[in-house]
Amino acid sequence: MRVHVTELINGDQLSNDTFNNYGLHVLSKGTIVYSQEISRLFQHQIDYVDIEERAEETSPRTLESTVNPRWLPTVQPIYENAVKNFEGLFSKAMNEGKIDEEEVSSMLDPLLENLQLERDVVSMLLLLNTQDDYTYQHSVQVGMLSYYLATWVGYSNEKAIQIGKAGFLHDIGKCRIQQSILNKPGRLTDEEFEEVKKHTIYGHDIISSSFNEPYLAIGALQHHERNDGTGYPHGLSGDEIHPVSKIISVVDIYSAMISERVYQQKRDLLFVLKELYRLSFKELDPYTTHTFIKHMMPNFIGKRVELVSGEVGIIVMTHPTEFFRPLIQVDEQFIDMSLEREYEIQLVHI
Repeated sequence: MRVHVTELINGDQLSNDTFNNYGLHVLSKGTIVYSQEISRLFQHQIDYVDIEERAEETSPRTLESTVNPRWLPTVQPIYENAVKNFEGLFSKAMNEGKIDEEEVSSMLDPLLENLQLERDVVSMLLLLNTQDDYTYQHSVQVGMLSYYLATWVGYSNEKAIQIGKAGFLHDIGKCRIQQSILNKPGRLTDEEFEEVKKHTIYGHDIISSSFNEPYLAIGALQHHERNDGTGYPHGLSGDEIHPVSKIISVVDIYSAMISERVYQQKRDLLFVLKELYRLSFKELDPYTTHTFIKHMMPNFIGKRVELVSGEVGIIVMTHPTEFFRPLIQVDEQFIDMSLEREYEIQLVHI
């Protein structure tokens, strides 16, 4: 069947090779298209493609998520197992002052090995969200996102897995902080905040006693350091902060902001990325942060948006530098927000 590129949905399979107007081969027959492939078709100004018949006709405008569900039965139990087992890891760190390397690998490695099955990181984390303790779930999410961001900034897959572990363990020092302080719903006193800040030093001690790889412990120690020197525990700035710690800092903030602990109502993830962008000019490393945003934004292709004007549309292409001003389709009209500056996105539906 022949469809317009704007009508493609994740999981469609091309039935023919696709070429642009100059005869350049763009995508091969049999390719399963997702947001990145759809974006590529737009970049080559291809209007129509041939796809295999869909088992079930679905309008992309009704989709709240573009996640391919095939990975869910595989990844979800691994994710939930990692979250539940992290509680035991926490207890062991508190009681024994160290953790077992093989135990950490058995929790995280299966999850990281399966992450390549799903490219829509934005929707994936929301679908995997459980009602488990915030600290445990946050640690697993930071491990997953640290792995992704490490690959995006150029680390090998092997090294990215280790950085994922550093992210997974970044908050292990909280096992020595009183639960009444960690779970306090209101504002912390100055004394309580000073105690919470010590989790970075506690985590460094626990990981240093358990692993031979120094940067795993550095991630725990430095993930609250800030590029402008306003962070803790040592007020480091710029290149004094380890690159792995800069990765964990970015995803730590992202995971915290998308959690239900922060957003009790509908979470506007575009706002979260805009907030990271704002922080990149002072507190967070610009290159690391912009790389994260650049790779997260294509996940919004196919998502439904509400504009400030009240109009509703679909994101069909993201901009490589103007991250938050994509190409959107409203009815039969295409609006390039990088050129038509009067338009603003109010909400993205995930």
